[in-house]
Amino acid sequence: MQTSSDRHEYPAHWEADVVLRDGGTARIRPITAEDADRLVSFYEQVSDESKYYRFFAPYPRLSAKDVHRFTHHDFVDRVGLAATIGGEFIATVRYDRVGAHGMPASGPSDEAEVAFLVQDAHQGRGVASALLEHIAAVARERGIRRFTAEVLPANTKMIKVFTDAGYTQKRSFEDGVVRLEFDIEPTDRSLAVQRAREQRAEARSVRRLLVPGSVAVVGVGRVPGGVGRSVLDHLRTAGFTGRLYAVNRAFGEDREWIDGVPAHRSVRDIDGPVDLAVVAVPAEHVPEVVAECGEHGVQGLVVISAGYAESGPEGRERQRALVRQARAYGMRIIGPNAFGIVNTSPDVRLNASLAPEMPRPGRIGLFAQSGAIGIALLSRLHRRGGGVTGVTGVSTFVSAGNRADVSGNDVLQYWYDDPDTDVALMYLETIGNPRKFTRLARRTAAVKPLVVVQGGAPLGHAVRATRLPHATVSALLRQAGVIRVDTITELVDTGLLLARQPLPQGPRVAILGNSESLGVLTYDRCLAEGLRPQQPQDLTTAASAEDFRAALARALADDATDAVVVTAIPAVGEGAAEDAALAEALRSAAEAVPGKPVLVVHVELGGLAEALSAAASTGPAAGTGPVSGTAPHAGAVPYVGTVAGGGAARSTSAVTEPGTAPASPPPATPGAALSAPPPAVPGAASVPGRSPSGPAPYPRTAPGTRHRPGAAPGLPPGPTPGPGPRPGTRLIPAYPAAERAVRALAEAVRYGQWRRDAADPGKVPEYDDIDEKGAAALIDRLLAHGQALTLGADETCELLGRYGVHVQRALAAPTPDAAAEAARALGYPVALKATAPHLRHRADLGGVRLDLADEEQLRRTYAELTELFGKPEELRPVVQAMVPRGVDTVVRAVIDPAAGAVLSFGLAGAPSQLLDDMAHRLVPVTDREATSMIRSIRTAPLLFGWRGSAPVDTLALEELLLRVSRLVDDHPEVVAITLEPVVVAPRGVSVLGAGVRLAPPPARDDLGPRTLPAY
Repeated sequence: MQTSSDRHEYPAHWEADVVLRDGGTARIRPITAEDADRLVSFYEQVSDESKYYRFFAPYPRLSAKDVHRFTHHDFVDRVGLAATIGGEFIATVRYDRVGAHGMPASGPSDEAEVAFLVQDAHQGRGVASALLEHIAAVARERGIRRFTAEVLPANTKMIKVFTDAGYTQKRSFEDGVVRLEFDIEPTDRSLAVQRAREQRAEARSVRRLLVPGSVAVVGVGRVPGGVGRSVLDHLRTAGFTGRLYAVNRAFGEDREWIDGVPAHRSVRDIDGPVDLAVVAVPAEHVPEVVAECGEHGVQGLVVISAGYAESGPEGRERQRALVRQARAYGMRIIGPNAFGIVNTSPDVRLNASLAPEMPRPGRIGLFAQSGAIGIALLSRLHRRGGGVTGVTGVSTFVSAGNRADVSGNDVLQYWYDDPDTDVALMYLETIGNPRKFTRLARRTAAVKPLVVVQGGAPLGHAVRATRLPHATVSALLRQAGVIRVDTITELVDTGLLLARQPLPQGPRVAILGNSESLGVLTYDRCLAEGLRPQQPQDLTTAASAEDFRAALARALADDATDAVVVTAIPAVGEGAAEDAALAEALRSAAEAVPGKPVLVVHVELGGLAEALSAAASTGPAAGTGPVSGTAPHAGAVPYVGTVAGGGAARSTSAVTEPGTAPASPPPATPGAALSAPPPAVPGAASVPGRSPSGPAPYPRTAPGTRHRPGAAPGLPPGPTPGPGPRPGTRLIPAYPAAERAVRALAEAVRYGQWRRDAADPGKVPEYDDIDEKGAAALIDRLLAHGQALTLGADETCELLGRYGVHVQRALAAPTPDAAAEAARALGYPVALKATAPHLRHRADLGGVRLDLADEEQLRRTYAELTELFGKPEELRPVVQAMVPRGVDTVVRAVIDPAAGAVLSFGLAGAPSQLLDDMAHRLVPVTDREATSMIRSIRTAPLLFGWRGSAPVDTLALEELLLRVSRLVDDHPEVVAITLEPVVVAPRGVSVLGAGVRLAPPPARDDLGPRTLPAY
């Protein structure tokens, strides 16, 4: 975009989209010569006061010379960036490299003057702070290390931008001007400031979508049916508390209302602001709708429309264009191909989704990338007929579809400090930025549980590839505090337990009940999950409700108990009164000791499940359930709890067992909506699973009126959803199978232990003998010979030795005489090893011979190896001194472009190669993490004296792990390290083989300025 006289080409990689403090977005890009008119227009909209603060004198307009100076840059010594919305400037920043006396200069000077100008209408939105992050990153790229700025004392806002940035500063005052000098290298404080701003901005951007004051549905059909009309109906029947608008360009000029909602032909025709637009028109018409929304000032979009990246390359490009267009107007997008969003807060009551019913209010946040999985999650937690919990509902629900813009990371930022969400459940098909997700997950998990199921990546998701195996990614998520489960069933089971039960303080489990066999089964599952169960207490089948209450009270009062599992089978012929008495007995005993979790495993005979739900805090009154009267499925997960308020018990249905079909067919995924044949009404898309003609018309309401919240028009009246249970209400989950209950409890135990460990994460130790500068110089010298290289044996030993990792010398033995000479140099006894790739580390094939005591034995063994495996040049034999016997282990480190640096540890040979029994941690590893890393592998008992063997020196092993972690963390050019085998003896460790690979370090997007993923 620059003229031929400019020194450098246009740096397109400096372009970025950012989220501002209020949740809106802006685009930051370099200023070019083509921006002259934009700059003049921008300057005309700046107040005289802001101009005075910028130029220290009245400066009503820019001269032609000024415009040329501010739009022509060499992108090295003179750089200008602009923040734009809708293609127009809202703020600018520039730096000019200066020398020691403040005069214009070029390299090698590393200082520059920086100046900002922000349009008054956009001041206070965090634009200057975002621009400072980006101009500092640009300056560092061009060799500048320090900024100076001169600010008038009255310009307190600008002074605050600099002082709050977290950089190390020096301030002086002379000639009536405040002079600021600061280094622009990132510091711990500047990164903390940056990430705090990121969290606030991204959380607010999601809040603007989930808490709108007004919603426009674009693509509302003129007759019932179609996606847009359905979403509008769902918003109305949910009782949305804000303003609603229906939009369809096919509406007649005289049409003012549709089902009591104001009707408009265009978003532009709406009087008043629109916070959220739900777009349900064919994909080819979406750009026109986005433009209308952007020009009207809409804050965010939910794009239900399909036909994007999930449909192939053409759709993928259409999706990129959609994101670029929306961001240009400062809007964020959920979707495309989204199922929609829900907020059950009584102050909002937003159901902008394809779900025909509003989920019950509760404390669980749900995020799903898949519409189909979103339907399954909602139905398992909240669906009527098949079973509505009535006790633990949803706070917010987001189905992101193709996740082109708003992602799970953004929703995590919102949930982190959302007072209405206690537990977060996520179904993730892809993790677009694993490094950031891990950071956010660790912070979120420290205050509320985060449960994740990870599925496969569909076509609609374009993410950076990771070279790490799925098991490694799962291990890293667990390290960050994520409760990683494998199925939707486990997701729901674990979420329900965590939503209303306290975290267990340890793995000690008491088991009591009236079925000996069910108790033994529960005991066995506890052992399998790594818990420490006590012998089951059999109350016999004759046990009364009072017997259960007394036994549970004793178990909870026992200091040796951390959790209690109650197993119950109802006696044949028992009635509802007995079931209710048992439920009340369990509730009262649990309420007396609120600090320990209680779970129920039940075999449903008769009405036990209903009775267990009868003491729930919310739910429909008896007899107000579905007209069909369908009994809850045997897989239901009900609750025992207290009534919120009155003290009288009310009946509620149970959660449908994950995996069971709902009572009525759920709506199809949104992808089917707009790829179907064109609907009869222009601009309206058909509803998946419905006939083109649609269902019977809904009853019309007078303009401005709404249906009663929770009652679907034209359907038999159901129970009105009540508020979620008050925080702290004791609700006991009941499971239809011991393995489900115990698995959920085991996840809660592990999470509770992680929370306690996270309170004291340990430290990264310092070692006096580490030569960081010497290692850096060696790496620079080696990389000068090539972009990427695998080090030879001598360079490997030298680099590792700088960090106190000493590799046992292995001397080449191309002939028997060379082998004998090497053995004499090393001293007997020695080992003779074949290092050919197919024999390396394969003692089982006979390629490694140990404890050769003298030259005769060495020569005889050499002859045997060559006879068995081939010529010496094929075997590549080496001689190595013997080391103390111990356990062979392997230590690896790798830098993954997406996830970052990962340290791995396991036992060498079959455990790591065949069973993948490896532990993984993100670098840098703390001392506590190194300790837990060694103990987390399944074969760890071999290190601690299994079956009478001598325990090995795990302290020395931990130190080795910490030294390797330091090396990779200090020098990102070290992209891979393998130490194998590492023999851990009763005293000390010996590294017998090592390999190191160097390369230019991958870009660290987590250390740069805040940006949204590029499109």
